[in-house]
Amino acid sequence: MATMWSRDDDPNAAHAKRRRLVLATTLAGGAGLAASALPFIVSMTPSERARSAGAPVEADISRLEPGQLGTVEWRGKPVWILRRTPEIIDRLGRIEPLLLDPASTRGQQPEYCRNPLRSVRPEFWVAVAICTHLGCVPTVRKEVAPADLGPDWPGGFYCPCHGSKFDFAGRVFRNVPAPLNLEVPRHKYLSDATVLVGADDSGQA
Repeated sequence: MATMWSRDDDPNAAHAKRRRLVLATTLAGGAGLAASALPFIVSMTPSERARSAGAPVEADISRLEPGQLGTVEWRGKPVWILRRTPEIIDRLGRIEPLLLDPASTRGQQPEYCRNPLRSVRPEFWVAVAICTHLGCVPTVRKEVAPADLGPDWPGGFYCPCHGSKFDFAGRVFRNVPAPLNLEVPRHKYLSDATVLVGADDSGQA
């Protein structure tokens, strides 16, 4: 998503261009583009008006490669769908002492996702991409033990606003501003290729 800006010595024009650049960078970070090319998954239904009213959204997950993260919009919020690799799943089982609520006892997910992987299917994880501190969109940080996040970092999501950290199940780390795990919305799989975000067989939204 590189953007080329023309040169302009007008201070007002330069200020406007800086604002656009900040916005573009923020959107790219929110989609996780700093780490890899992450697709905006095709939402097959419903209409724009129905989505704004909170209607469930069908998402095609057939194009997600292992380790890839996609995004759909539901209720005006970005929702991540991550296809986890066996290596990611293995690391999730080894970091519980670092987490504030590893067993998800504080809610933030439907009952059928109250498990260590916070998912219906181990391979796929669905979550609202909004930090539970002040509502920023975290960035994906796939690398393990980078210098800026420390030797215990297993890969996950980092909120650039205030430094909150979450693993690849959306579980929040200890000693960060965010008080809760990322929200897992109600969802169900309509097929191996399609997930419905925002509804399940309980009839609740």
